[in-house]
Amino acid sequence: MFEALSDKLKKVLKDLRGESRLTTEHLDLAMREIRIALLEADVNFKVVKDFIERVKSKAIGQEVLQQLSPGQQVVKIVYDEMVEMLGGTSSRLLFTSRRPNSVMIVGLQGSGKTTSTGKLSRWLSANQNRSPLLLSVDVYRPAARDQLAVIGKAINIPVFAGNGVNDPLELCKAARLHCEQVGFDTLMIDTAGRLHIDDALMEELQLIKREMQPVEILFVADAMTGQDAVKSAKEFHDRIGITGIILTKMDGDARGGAALSVKEVIGQPIKFVGVGEKYDALDPFYPERIASRILGMGDVLSLIEKVQSEVDEQKALELQEKMERNSFSLEDFRDQLSQMKKLGSLDSILSMLPGDMFKGLPKMTPEMTAQMEKEMRRTEAIINSMTQAEREDHLIITAPRRKRIALGSGTTINDVNKLLKQYVEMKTMMQQLVQNEGLFGLRSKVMRKLTGVGPRKKKDKKRKKRR
Repeated sequence: MFEALSDKLKKVLKDLRGESRLTTEHLDLAMREIRIALLEADVNFKVVKDFIERVKSKAIGQEVLQQLSPGQQVVKIVYDEMVEMLGGTSSRLLFTSRRPNSVMIVGLQGSGKTTSTGKLSRWLSANQNRSPLLLSVDVYRPAARDQLAVIGKAINIPVFAGNGVNDPLELCKAARLHCEQVGFDTLMIDTAGRLHIDDALMEELQLIKREMQPVEILFVADAMTGQDAVKSAKEFHDRIGITGIILTKMDGDARGGAALSVKEVIGQPIKFVGVGEKYDALDPFYPERIASRILGMGDVLSLIEKVQSEVDEQKALELQEKMERNSFSLEDFRDQLSQMKKLGSLDSILSMLPGDMFKGLPKMTPEMTAQMEKEMRRTEAIINSMTQAEREDHLIITAPRRKRIALGSGTTINDVNKLLKQYVEMKTMMQQLVQNEGLFGLRSKVMRKLTGVGPRKKKDKKRKKRR
């Protein structure tokens, strides 16, 4: 979503870093470019104006222009102010000891309310040990309640049917009683939406709020609608008082103006973002991580969390042992490809890495990453066409076997030969690294490369002794 904005801001800040000393003219030019970039990203005009004024006053007020590395200081100020613009800190959902806690999901029709209700329920169950019950009070849209029932079945979370009840308020009362009797601690209320804001909708939401006393009222906004989503959120907030926002379609190609404007305009934070169509594609919103990605600093924390949640730790330990014994097989190679697929697309992984890691390398275009993913699928197909014995020992793969593998995977013999060559080269390189560094040393070397922090070299100790 933020790719275009990110490219422009990175260019402006790179030019600033290149200056040994900054003048007010340099700063004015940079602020003008940043202002244009934010406006082109569909950020609210007043939000942009305030942002630029805060950055400029801090840059001048802290006498940044007199420092030896003013470019880095300005980058830090821009980063800090962008974090503040996005909400400051991550906002968790607040629950009380009362049972059940009600959570209202509100928004316009077509923004993704029902799907977001299911996604959030799944997230609460998996990450906060909540026991949610789903409820749809949309008695107007055909099959709205059936849609929630289908979602509930897919994510294995119960849905209150309320058969024979067609009044939203009565449905809420019946579902609350059911929660008390069965033991559900969270009632997720998927409310009705409209194509536009009207008095009838707002009155119904106000009645539900008065009756259920929800701990959270979350507005679902479609990021693709830009400033219209911000205007709708403000209208809902003025009328019923929302406590947070779920921004959907963050994986789309919108310009990102809604995400950058909504906190400043309505005063309520974005709490979750939808990053895909699957029911697990919902992430907590971290302003500092989003700001870091926009400015090309990467988002290594999110990548680490993703790896920890998706990668099998036991398999990772087994792989380390195999590397030590030089028994890394094609079967292990295929397992690694499967683990990578769980992390998401290459584009999403690369977007979390700091731009400095690719310094001097050509920029990865969407076409290049798509080609790489195609090659990975081809590699997996070739390995899948091998027998278990062939995957364990590549040396037995003779010319007739290569022909059979190529036919079975829909590739050519040349593709099979290329894969085997790459596998042998990778296995040799891994063994050399382990022998030269040891697994602990290899990990330390990687960490030093990523963070710049690590154990001192031996020659540094010798220098100290000489002194």
